[in-house]
Amino acid sequence: MAKRIAVVGAGAVGGYAGAHMTAAGHDVTLIDPWPEHVDSMKAHGMEIFGMTPQERLSVKVKAMHLTEVQNLAKQKPIDIAFVAVKSYDTVWATQMIRQYLSASGVVVSMQNCINEERVAGVVGWGRTLGCIVTGGVGVDLYEPGHIRRGYAKRPDITSFYIGEPSGKITRRAEEIAEIMASVDAAKATDNLWGERWTKLCVNGMRNGVSAATGMGGNERDHHPAVRRICIQLGGEAVRVGQKLGYKLGKVGALPPETLARAMEGDAAAYRDIERLMTEGGAGQAERSDYQRPSMAQDMEKGRRTEIEFMNGFIASEGARAGVAAPTHEMLTRQVLRVERGEIPQRPENVLINS
Repeated sequence: MAKRIAVVGAGAVGGYAGAHMTAAGHDVTLIDPWPEHVDSMKAHGMEIFGMTPQERLSVKVKAMHLTEVQNLAKQKPIDIAFVAVKSYDTVWATQMIRQYLSASGVVVSMQNCINEERVAGVVGWGRTLGCIVTGGVGVDLYEPGHIRRGYAKRPDITSFYIGEPSGKITRRAEEIAEIMASVDAAKATDNLWGERWTKLCVNGMRNGVSAATGMGGNERDHHPAVRRICIQLGGEAVRVGQKLGYKLGKVGALPPETLARAMEGDAAAYRDIERLMTEGGAGQAERSDYQRPSMAQDMEKGRRTEIEFMNGFIASEGARAGVAAPTHEMLTRQVLRVERGEIPQRPENVLINS
């Protein structure tokens, strides 16, 4: 039977995925707290744009505001609930949708950072899965009902990994991966935690830097001094993840061990990483000049960032494992200062002590 799907948080990622799943014929309800966005979706559907004309999509979607969620009690129960809100909103969002799940219904964290434990604290580990959205998706909700993707689609790059906390590849994980394949390349993984930390490495070396500096992705990676900070962040995150025992994949297009050695002063490794960051390489999709990481988008919109759940978490996990991550500690402090309005966005914010 067809699965009833809800996406809690129809922002950039949730809205992009939900619109594509709807276009593929899946029964999807998009839930969001932004009134203008919900009104636009109800009146005009979701407008999707990409780097090619073929990615243009206009989809009539089912949307509801948070205040309307109680109406789900009168409808068929939800089989799959994707939670796509900010990390700090995970618990209440999961609590909200839990009561509308079917007997076998599951909650899938489709978020940045590592939130499965928060989800499981509400619905239990047996009903919790994770969906890692890889860095090549790169979408932004730039106005109500309008989402654009800042990276070129590449059929050889997996955009979504669906995993069970247990590490087993189950039929339900494969089924969710099949559904997500209507959005972009997807697969079930037996390495949820390793994939999660790998994505955290990607976000940890990009998101906060763009939030603190105001730079887009291409500008950031082509600024020599700022790029050095990104490499430092990436290498520290890799070493923390390795100490914690995670099986890491490529950090975007960057081999993790090469990235860590570049951070540690290996000149040849540093040249390799710089080349991959500035010239692209195998496994790296083309990125538009308008692409900005989600945390930079949050900063621009005056929203709270996820810095404490991202770089702050890497630093705290490093301290727990006995691996120093001072650059992550510095970046966390600086992003919070920008967020509070104490300093403006500027490259100098991340170049202290560099």
